[in-house]
Amino acid sequence: MDADAIAQVRRFNRIVTQRVGALNDRFLSRDRSLGGARLLWEIGAGGPDGRDVRSLRIELGLDSGYLSRLLQALQSAGLVEVGPKEADRRVRVARLTKAGRAERAVLDRRSDDLAESILAPLSAGQRARLAAAMAEVELLLTATMVEFAAVDSTLPQARYCLNAYFGELDRRFEAGFDPALSIPAGVAELRPPTGLMLLATLRGEPVGCGGLKFHDGEPTEIKRMWVAESARGLGVGRRLLAELEAHAAAYGATAVRLETNRALVEAISLYRSAGFVEIAPYNDEHYAHHWFEKQLTPNRE
Repeated sequence: MDADAIAQVRRFNRIVTQRVGALNDRFLSRDRSLGGARLLWEIGAGGPDGRDVRSLRIELGLDSGYLSRLLQALQSAGLVEVGPKEADRRVRVARLTKAGRAERAVLDRRSDDLAESILAPLSAGQRARLAAAMAEVELLLTATMVEFAAVDSTLPQARYCLNAYFGELDRRFEAGFDPALSIPAGVAELRPPTGLMLLATLRGEPVGCGGLKFHDGEPTEIKRMWVAESARGLGVGRRLLAELEAHAAAYGATAVRLETNRALVEAISLYRSAGFVEIAPYNDEHYAHHWFEKQLTPNRE
């Protein structure tokens, strides 16, 4: 890793935490830290129904103990109520009280004031540059939060991704898409020992998937690569492809193959830029117009 880049990230972290007041126990001159204020704001974002405590923990990246302490402090202040969800009493939900909603409104106003105080000393041109730079930093930091893991293809999140993938193909292909006409690569095929499925998640929500079909003595196939529209622009597709290649190499594959439809121009561009070479058709996939292959260095022990 570039030492200069690491030093720059650390300098950036220091100036941001100082400038936004994260070092103060009384964030925005209120009776709580930045962590407590952020939690209050996120609970309010759920409206009258509040927020599922588990989803808050995942979204904010907090461990259960620290989240419980923050919630207890907000409850003691009379700002939050925590109780079971009416539709499913196994789920705990946090909701703002009337006092909590009033406090959140104060935080909103003071947050606007803080943002204005940051922009005020700058010229119009500098403000535009700072806003653009912040948008870029937000995008890149969000990209670092995407996680990849091999999962059981029968999990609801995995099925959600496969169904979303099929739905997008049906919208984009000239004649639609019918999985029954495609070479099988669904839940049954993307499980060990015949295959594998990778899931990409952002703040606990599925934003992409990709699968492998293993063939002893033949190249491993990459199947069902999909990235949610909400995650496009974060580099998820390229990272997902690299993860699939790494898993194929760990399996012992010396090459990976895939086929794709001409309507998927972004995918075709990705494959070519990632070192895939177009080859002659190796199967009779009904919806394929292009076939690609890439040589790998296997790392099987």
